[in-house]
Amino acid sequence: MSAAAETHPAYDYRTVRQFAIMAVVWGIVGMGVGVLIAAQLVWPELLASEFTHFGRLRPLHTNSVIFAFGGCALFATSYYCVQRTCQTPLAFPALARFTFWGWQLVILAAAITLPLGFTSSKEYAELEWPIDLLIAAVWISYAIVFLGTIAKRKTPHIYVANWFFAAFILVVAVLHIVNSAAIPVSLFKSYSVYAGAMDAMIQWWYGHNAVGFFLTAGFLGMMYYFVPKQAGRPVYSYRLSIVHFWALIATYMWAGAHHLHYSALPDWAQSVGMVMSIILLAPSWGGMINGVMTLSGAWHKLRTDPILRFLVVSLSFYGMSTFEGPMMSIKTVNALSHNTDWTIGHVHSGALGWVAMVSIGSLYHLIPKVLGIAQMHSARLINLHFWLATVGTVLYIAAMWVNGIMQGLMWRAVNSDGTLTYSFVDAVEASYPGWIIRVIGGAIFLAGMLIMMYNVYRTVDDAKREDAIRDTSTPDVAAA
Repeated sequence: MSAAAETHPAYDYRTVRQFAIMAVVWGIVGMGVGVLIAAQLVWPELLASEFTHFGRLRPLHTNSVIFAFGGCALFATSYYCVQRTCQTPLAFPALARFTFWGWQLVILAAAITLPLGFTSSKEYAELEWPIDLLIAAVWISYAIVFLGTIAKRKTPHIYVANWFFAAFILVVAVLHIVNSAAIPVSLFKSYSVYAGAMDAMIQWWYGHNAVGFFLTAGFLGMMYYFVPKQAGRPVYSYRLSIVHFWALIATYMWAGAHHLHYSALPDWAQSVGMVMSIILLAPSWGGMINGVMTLSGAWHKLRTDPILRFLVVSLSFYGMSTFEGPMMSIKTVNALSHNTDWTIGHVHSGALGWVAMVSIGSLYHLIPKVLGIAQMHSARLINLHFWLATVGTVLYIAAMWVNGIMQGLMWRAVNSDGTLTYSFVDAVEASYPGWIIRVIGGAIFLAGMLIMMYNVYRTVDDAKREDAIRDTSTPDVAAA
């Protein structure tokens, strides 16, 4: 670690820097694969080899954007936040280093095995059992480092962001262990220990916590730290943030059954998933309002601060996604929306609009600080990235909404004699314009990430240059 990077010598920023840089790298990889598979739906012959067709690359895209990009961003921000708010360096620094290298090994293993077809085919638990064991080792180590840092804090109070991060870490551990339980039959093949409707129930009762805790609680930890920091204002209502936390963690666990409407799952369980999803609207919007209102007295900063724009717009998409999700969980609405592109639009309004934007804003805030310099290389490039991300997201999700509602209406349309009005092929043909717009939106978003990578590269270069200047300007005491 350079002297310049040691703005706070007591803090361990090495692992934070590593995760932050790799978050950007994996973001480009994952979103690049996403654009490719979106293009494959328009042009099915595109790279349609045994290892690169849509079926092989789709799980790779999911894992690389959620667990590689999002995971690295969560590691970086949680390690940064817990040190700053607890005023103590990371506990067990060697274990923290292991979490970085272990997580990169997990991602690399996923990138190799998924295109080869080694998968459990289970959403959010697609990787085979040897990789699952490595994930468990890394994640338990992560919990030890994070909670150990809180335990040795120099402050009497545990800041609310750390509660969200801690809940995310612990629940994702439960999700992974329960949802990935399998019986190995060879090195690259295993079968779930659950069967039939029980397997589906476990899949979503626990697997949905990838949404509730990995993609929501963890990133709310980012929101509750970086929005106040970037705005230079305290959290609008600290009491509301506590209510937000307890309401979310008490409710999210029960919402997963909304994925199983009109399935073999008992009707009462489907209804529980629906009711809990609708209840979730209240705390979700309470948290969104709390984040947005934190800008009270600092709204003028939006004119000049593109990082703050990323963070505030992410909250807007958080509010939109957490309204759309409960609405789609209503059984009558779900009959129209499920298994259509509407669901894909909903997922990406959360993934691109909420998760990616809050991560990008947080990383832009964090990276200069862990490098020991005042700011990113170019604020103009951050502003350009913001508009590319916003336009790309809007194009993507609007195209998917329109496609999804159209597909749902076509699939349920019947003639007077009870036969289907449209074939499935008719719905596919009608979807092509929306799919083309999706490719364009995804490509625009990816272009923004490439700009971010360049900006980060130049920022690292600026830090090295400032470090060199500082070293040459320091008198040589030994020579004197």
